[in-house]
Amino acid sequence: MLGISRQAIYQSQHRREVRTKVLSQVKSLVLDIRKDMPRIGTRKLYHLLKPEFDKLGIKIGRDALFAYLKTEHLLIRPKKNYTKTTNSKHLLKKYPNLLKTIIPERPEHVFVSDITYIKSREKTHYLSLVTDAYSRKIVGYKLSDNMNAEHVVKAFNMAVKNRGSNKELIHHSDRGLQYCASIYQKALKKYNVRPSMTDGYDCYKMPWQNVSMVS
Repeated sequence: MLGISRQAIYQSQHRREVRTKVLSQVKSLVLDIRKDMPRIGTRKLYHLLKPEFDKLGIKIGRDALFAYLKTEHLLIRPKKNYTKTTNSKHLLKKYPNLLKTIIPERPEHVFVSDITYIKSREKTHYLSLVTDAYSRKIVGYKLSDNMNAEHVVKAFNMAVKNRGSNKELIHHSDRGLQYCASIYQKALKKYNVRPSMTDGYDCYKMPWQNVSMVS
């Protein structure tokens, strides 16, 4: 009635049985490796097991291995490893977002400052960066073991000391405590730099852009 022969049904059942048997071998191999390396991910697993798959005649690709381990609840969930670098919940003065109406028209028109983190075996380090919004060139940086404003302002000082002109300059950042601190605002005033702060958390997300300037 369905246009499928009895033979086709039996062949399909046989293929499923064979595949189930093959996948049980895969599961056994995965569990053997996980005994010694419980946190090993699927990509590394695949590369480790590929020679064994070839030896046993097991035909399974990386994506198929992902799918199978998912059905067996054997995927490793990545640990959350996020370090917060922005604290905007403070009472210090915050400044309006000047980039809602201003578009950088030349190098050294708008400097954008941000903080990211780098993890080493010993600790978490913090990298303060100052980027030219027009050329996207990093013009100032400072690597330190904390996010104190004293360290962050050193990246800004490097950027302004390397300037090639004295034209109007806008400093754009998030509303983090470091950029609102008096030591940072005093540095801006010293060089007659206008402060600007984002309305959200991503200081690289410009109103005139659909994508971030840096990844």
